[in-house]
Amino acid sequence: MITMSRDQERKARQDKRFINKETQTSAKYLRRIEELSGAPEGMDVFLDALERIYVEMKGVSVPSGQKTIGTYCVMVPQELIYAAGAMPVKLCSGNYTAFFIGDDIAPRDACPLVKAVAGFKHTGLMPVYEDCSMMIVPVTCDCKKKIAGMLGDYCDVMTMHVPTEKGDDEIDEFVRQLYDLAARLEAVTGRRITYESLANAFYKVGRAQYELAEFIQLKKQTPYLIRGTHAMTIMNAAAYLPADTWADALHIVNDSLRLRTQKRETVTTKKLPRILLTGSPIVFPNVKIPLLIEEMGGIVAGDETCMGERGMWDPPVITDNSFDGMIRALANRSLRPCPCPTFADNTQRIYRLKQLIKENQIQGVIYHVLRGCLVYDFEYKRIEEELGKLDIPVIRLESDYNEEDVEQLRIRIEAFIELIKLGQAPEKRSEVRREL
Repeated sequence: MITMSRDQERKARQDKRFINKETQTSAKYLRRIEELSGAPEGMDVFLDALERIYVEMKGVSVPSGQKTIGTYCVMVPQELIYAAGAMPVKLCSGNYTAFFIGDDIAPRDACPLVKAVAGFKHTGLMPVYEDCSMMIVPVTCDCKKKIAGMLGDYCDVMTMHVPTEKGDDEIDEFVRQLYDLAARLEAVTGRRITYESLANAFYKVGRAQYELAEFIQLKKQTPYLIRGTHAMTIMNAAAYLPADTWADALHIVNDSLRLRTQKRETVTTKKLPRILLTGSPIVFPNVKIPLLIEEMGGIVAGDETCMGERGMWDPPVITDNSFDGMIRALANRSLRPCPCPTFADNTQRIYRLKQLIKENQIQGVIYHVLRGCLVYDFEYKRIEEELGKLDIPVIRLESDYNEEDVEQLRIRIEAFIELIKLGQAPEKRSEVRREL
């Protein structure tokens, strides 16, 4: 009979509490999403993917022997990982329990996303993390730089330098990094990246990008064909599903939305304020803000966060039909159109936000800032000024990975939505602004 020491027993109890708390919180938010009315046909695939990872505590579903590669930014080209015979998995997390554990590991002012990553790796209890054969960390902020160093104590990690500019010299340097990444992937998977395997990977990811483009067009329509929370669930699930599986499931959703158009069916007959959500990423299970927006009478009509449409919005453009041409197309796609605030000049980010506002008939913008996320917080003032010129109301919401601020967020979101509803009544709008 094997007996455990006191330290082992204490560790076992801690692990059990972590798993119980983590699964309970995730299951609660999945139930809230499932309880929202108007879910399109095909949502089960996306909900099941999140349940598998966060409630059942299993790894991603891949063929036996296929390796998974963890990524921490949309600037890592999925195509290279697929070309090496592996599957990319986004490891950014909005997990409350891991955040609290990471709070004792990372500095107090580190952002909650980084603390959650630290918490997961410290416990070693999350299969989606433990199964990864390698992790790729583009350095988009100081916290990412330090988290890369910490992860290196547990597994094989490759850091990628993200330039502050998007000129030709910076693109050339990023191309060299992608060749280095290809070599590292080949060493990990034991499979050579060839012209054919890379071309097949372009096709695989391209199918997902095509279905997403169709989805975006359908989502723009008024009246509303789908709730924003359901749309954000679909995008979050992309982190844990193979691109072709995700594309097949999204195709079913798109067909369902087209049928709604033909039958003139909508998720609600009410005219709800159309909200654009931007700023720090909204990562499951930390989906309290989109849920509050829609519970308080708004609808998330646009999602500009890096866990949303940004990662697949711009397909690569191949001008040179060679292996090097494809690598260069990936480098250009990763940097040139990217509206991430990590770049020094963010004129392009302002342009993208204005484009989304126009295309999605946005009536108000909620700028989400994770506490300690300075790179996004720094951009808020300029965005507020630029959107003010368009008479688009914008509000900054700072949040953490806990539920203690839910009621405060609820009050501010409700007041903001009321501000939009008041429309052309400036004297009342000023009163509501004071509440914000």
